[in-house]
Amino acid sequence: MGTEELSSKLSRRLQIEEGAEDPVAVDILGHQNGSEEKPTTANADSELGAKLMRRGELNEGLGEQCQPSMKVLNPYTEFKEFSRNQIKDMEKMFKTFDAGKDNYIDLMELKLMMEKLGAPQTHLGLKNMIKEVDEDLDNKLSFREFLLIFRKAAAGELAEDSGLSVLARLSEIDVSTEGVKGAKTFFEAKVQAINESNRFEAEIRQEQEAKKKQVEEQKQRRTAFKELQSAFK
Repeated sequence: MGTEELSSKLSRRLQIEEGAEDPVAVDILGHQNGSEEKPTTANADSELGAKLMRRGELNEGLGEQCQPSMKVLNPYTEFKEFSRNQIKDMEKMFKTFDAGKDNYIDLMELKLMMEKLGAPQTHLGLKNMIKEVDEDLDNKLSFREFLLIFRKAAAGELAEDSGLSVLARLSEIDVSTEGVKGAKTFFEAKVQAINESNRFEAEIRQEQEAKKKQVEEQKQRRTAFKELQSAFK
């Protein structure tokens, strides 16, 4: 085989590997005594074809990407049933027990949390607690999954004797005591927070109205005084 022909076939082979051309078996060294093409060339073509097919499936949305989701959590918009103060209290609790500071609570950290709350759990109990809200199946709790515990508790979706129900109930006492002035249950705490917020806004409006009325009265007195002065001139 001539040097020019060999160079041409090598160049075409490179284009196939880069996806510039459709994969076709190319015999670089040529047939020797009528022998078949070498298996290595066929295998390379098969592998390249599989990669191209996989790329096409991904482009058409048929295949699944293996990369983790990059969705950013905004708890204030996703968990609107909770007030900002309540979410901040939950976040503070989450970070307190996130000993590894990796934004997750793993099995051992959950074990420590339950012990601190005065409700220690068995190893199997801890695993079941995580499993109940572990949406991404990574065997640990993200902050979003941690918030799901309280959402399920507020919706009555947790068994009364479950570990998550115990966690939520004990945490509700902490939240209500510190954030909502001693309400006995989380629902009562939420209602009380709303009522207090409405009352606070009403008090502000009343103060504004009172100040406005006071200013108007002062204007009227000054006007009356000026008119009285004019009458004596």
